[in-house]
Amino acid sequence: MTEIPNDVHFVGSIALDNVDEVFREVGQACGRRLRRVPDGEPGGRRLWISWQWPVLRAHAALREVVPPPREGGLAVLEVVPGTDPATIEFGELGYAREARISYQDFRAARERGWLPEGVKFQVSLPTPFAIISTFLDNESAQVVLPAYSRAMFAEVKRIADAIPHEDLALQWDVCIEMIIWDGQPSIVPAFPGAREIVTATLKSCLKAVPSDIELGVHLCYGDYDARHFIEPVDAGAEVELANTILDLAGRPLAWIHMPVPVARTDDAFYAPLADLELQPQTRLYLGLIHADGKDRERIAAAHKVVPEFGVATECGIARQRTPDQVRQLIRAHAMVTAEPATTT
Repeated sequence: MTEIPNDVHFVGSIALDNVDEVFREVGQACGRRLRRVPDGEPGGRRLWISWQWPVLRAHAALREVVPPPREGGLAVLEVVPGTDPATIEFGELGYAREARISYQDFRAARERGWLPEGVKFQVSLPTPFAIISTFLDNESAQVVLPAYSRAMFAEVKRIADAIPHEDLALQWDVCIEMIIWDGQPSIVPAFPGAREIVTATLKSCLKAVPSDIELGVHLCYGDYDARHFIEPVDAGAEVELANTILDLAGRPLAWIHMPVPVARTDDAFYAPLADLELQPQTRLYLGLIHADGKDRERIAAAHKVVPEFGVATECGIARQRTPDQVRQLIRAHAMVTAEPATTT
C-alpha cells in the first residue's frame, strides 16, 4: 500500500508581499513537511531571469539587435563587432547579495518559530545557459556564455562562503535545457549538437556546487503567464534528462523536481516514471499541486508507478497569481500530505 506523501517542495518564486510573509505562511501551513524553503524571490526575481536583462544590457561589449529578430518583440543582444571575447567579463550578478540578505530573514523566522528545526534555506538559481540563450542571438551566446558562466559560478562561491553549509540548499532551475531536450517545436529553435551542449553546461553547473551543500534540480517547461512554453507529451523526456543529470552529477543529489501539467490525471503521462533511476538519497518531487482541486487524482495516478514522492507545484507560484491564490496553493500542499511523525 502506498503512503500519503509527507513532504513538500517549493520551487522558488512565491507571490507574497515580502520574505517574512513567505517564511511565515509556508512554515505555518506546512510545518515539518518542509525540508527546505526559498525566500519567494521578491522584486525583480519574481520574473525569473528577467532581472538579468539590465546586467547584460549595461555591458559595454553588448548592444541590442534592431529590429528585434524574434517574434513578440523580445529584445535580443549581440556582441559589439570587433570585441575580443577574452575581454568579456562580468562582475556581481546580484544572486549572492540577495541570498545573504534573505538568509538573515530566514534565521530570524526560524528563531521566531515560524519554520521548523532542521529546515534549510533554499537558493534557486537559473543556469547560465538559460539566461544567455534567452537574451543573446545564437552566435553571440556562444561567445558570452563562458564569461557569464564564470560570473554565475562566482555567485555560487559567494553564497557558499556567506551561508553555513548545514543551513544551505542550492537548486539549479533547468528550463531552456528541458525544452531543448524535449525536442518539440517551441520558442527555442533547434540547432545542431543541442543535447551535447545541454549536457556540457549542466555538468559544469553541478560541479560548481561544493559537495557538502545539499543540491537539487528543478526541471521546468516554463511558467510564462502561468502556462508552459510547451506541454510534455508524457514524463518521458523529463525522466531521460533526470537520469542524465543523475549520471553527470558525480555526487549525491538531494532532490529532483519534475513538473506535471494540470490536465494529466491519466496513467499514460506517469508511465515513463518507471524508468527513473533515482539514487537512494535522491527525493523525487512531482509538480502535482494545481488550483483545480484534482491534486489527489494526480497523486493517485503517480502512485501507480512510483510509490514514494513528495509534492510541489509544477513551477514557481508568482506570475499571474494574487496573494490569495498563492495562499490557497500553499495550503493545498498541506491538505494532500501528512506531517511526518515525530522521532524520539
